[in-house]
Amino acid sequence: MAGPVEEAPAASPRDGVAGGGGEAPGVSLAPRGGQVRAQGSRIAPVEGLKQVNDMACAADVLLWKEKKTSAAVVGGATILWLLFEVVEYHLLTLVSHLLIAALTILFLWSNATVFINKRSPDVPEVQISEELAVNIALALRADINKALVLLREIALGHNLKKFLGVIVALWIISEIGELCDLLRLLYIVVLILHTVPILYHKYQDKVDDFAAKAHAELCKQCKVLDAKVLSKIPRAPPKDKKEN
Repeated sequence: MAGPVEEAPAASPRDGVAGGGGEAPGVSLAPRGGQVRAQGSRIAPVEGLKQVNDMACAADVLLWKEKKTSAAVVGGATILWLLFEVVEYHLLTLVSHLLIAALTILFLWSNATVFINKRSPDVPEVQISEELAVNIALALRADINKALVLLREIALGHNLKKFLGVIVALWIISEIGELCDLLRLLYIVVLILHTVPILYHKYQDKVDDFAAKAHAELCKQCKVLDAKVLSKIPRAPPKDKKEN
């Protein structure tokens, strides 16, 4: 004859923690602060992932992986260059004519739908979001602040190499400005951005080898110039920082 069945003791949340049996239903062992940190830490990776996706899309366009988009960019830039350089259209005139044509077509289309019993054109409502405007302003602010810091450092005479580099860059820009106007320069930049990356992707090994040799030779010449010329030029003494 079987003996009496012993009743198992009811499991408590503490037993589950001690024995590693897991949590009781509806009981969370993690502190609330940990949950907040875990949820808040997901925000930064999402923003970073968005930036990576944007950069990947831009790279696909420059490398002609999105052939339709790349062709549209190059074709649009070519049409604008022909209009402004060959036909000698002016920007304000072109924008005004395009707006006149677009508004006239949409206005006539919207009124014609009453007589032909068709839907009026679906014109989307376009607005610049506050987030986009703030991001653009922050990006411009950061770049302008970097430029101002660099100019101040050069003006105080603390960095001769940066001074010479900026002078050379400005001189090159002035020479380019004499050879071509801004529109032609922008068109050349568009063509370069859509040809140089794909050529580099195709001949990467040869380009990297040549670039490494050129960089080594340039560094060698810079060291010689610094030792023989730049180091002998007197510089303004650095100002002592005031201690708080």
